[in-house]
Amino acid sequence: MIAPAPAPSLRARLRAAAGLADDGVRTLVIGEVAQSHDGSLGLAHAFVDAIAAAGADAVKFQTHIAAAESTPAEPWRVRFSRQDATRYDYWRRMEFTEAQWQGLADHARERGLLFLSSPFSAEAFELLARVGVAAWKVASGETGNVAMLRRMAATGLPVLLSSGMSPWAELDAAVATVRAAGAPLAVMQCTTAYPCPPERVGLNVLQAFRARYGDDVPVGLSDHSGTIWPSVAAATLGAEVLEVHVALSREMFGPDVPASVTSAELRELVAGVRAVERMRAHPVDKEVAAAETAPLRQLFTRSLVARAPLPAGTVLTEAHLVAKKPGTGLPPSALPTVVGRRLVRDLAADELLAPAHLAPTVVAEPR
Repeated sequence: MIAPAPAPSLRARLRAAAGLADDGVRTLVIGEVAQSHDGSLGLAHAFVDAIAAAGADAVKFQTHIAAAESTPAEPWRVRFSRQDATRYDYWRRMEFTEAQWQGLADHARERGLLFLSSPFSAEAFELLARVGVAAWKVASGETGNVAMLRRMAATGLPVLLSSGMSPWAELDAAVATVRAAGAPLAVMQCTTAYPCPPERVGLNVLQAFRARYGDDVPVGLSDHSGTIWPSVAAATLGAEVLEVHVALSREMFGPDVPASVTSAELRELVAGVRAVERMRAHPVDKEVAAAETAPLRQLFTRSLVARAPLPAGTVLTEAHLVAKKPGTGLPPSALPTVVGRRLVRDLAADELLAPAHLAPTVVAEPR
């Protein structure tokens, strides 16, 4: 029976929908801009170019419409801005017009990137639906927003769920909502800590997702550590989606910078993930590998040789022999079968011992 072909990866499906060829790479790498553009459209476009140049697959923004998302009384989580009197003022400064969002989406596609943005209100969802996104990325704080999830899933586009603030019950409900609509789904481990220390990354949750939701649901990591290591580690565990915040420099302003990798580090992350994918795609058979390296084995392994000149008739002891390169004679593992045998001819110092040099029987020890 011919085994069925593996299902296309989430990345392959997204690329196909965007008119991009499947290059056989499975892991989707998303560069998250979030608010690091600081309300500057020019800087937002610069991020598109930087993330494309780093080799990532997608650029992701966040679409905030202050009046639809928050009240003027929304408190600061951490007051980081000297420029904005209130959190609401900050969200207003992060807004772009629909035409500006369209320009960013078009720019991303021109650079071969999938365009993503998380909506934080029904109005933001509607705006992004008109602009066009490759998939819906659900921020951790929106996983329990059932009305939004239903609208996303109804589009038929893939839904990428971040789980940073969700207990299992809420996440189970979100998964069920998306599945009920028949939309493609991925579930991403995420820890809401900025930056996230290694002991809180939660790589173990990837396997918990697989066990809970089945192998047909891609799993991934949305990382806020500010380093490349959690993503590379997640790739070794078969994560299909990786998302990291990106900054052009660690000296940039903004709440996301401490939890971001630089664009240069993003390039390293992508290279590391692609290398891990090649390793995982090519398992090694140890027996075949050993056979292939047989010529090298003779160069790097050792043989039993005479420690000093030995006359014919010598009954060999361990003291007579030493293991030296090359490995073209009797191996050191043969020592127990050699000790107690009589030489049938003289051996020079450093001469490799061979079966022909030995009498066929062990000399009996005296009683």
